[in-house]
Amino acid sequence: MRKLLKKLRKQRGAALVEYGLLVALIAVGAITAISGTGDAVDQGFTAVCNELNESDDVDVTCED
Repeated sequence: MRKLLKKLRKQRGAALVEYGLLVALIAVGAITAISGTGDAVDQGFTAVCNELNESDDVDVTCED
């Protein structure tokens, strides 16, 4: 009986480590995706701002 309890304790610890690694991997993937998307959105807004500045009807200040 003690051997079984000892084995179960070891498995719980291993599962906790695996879940921790999984959460860390998901976090890295999410940060990478958000960073890439943020750059694309920033470039899009910069392009729109530049187009507005080229027109004579609107005077817009673009901030970097």
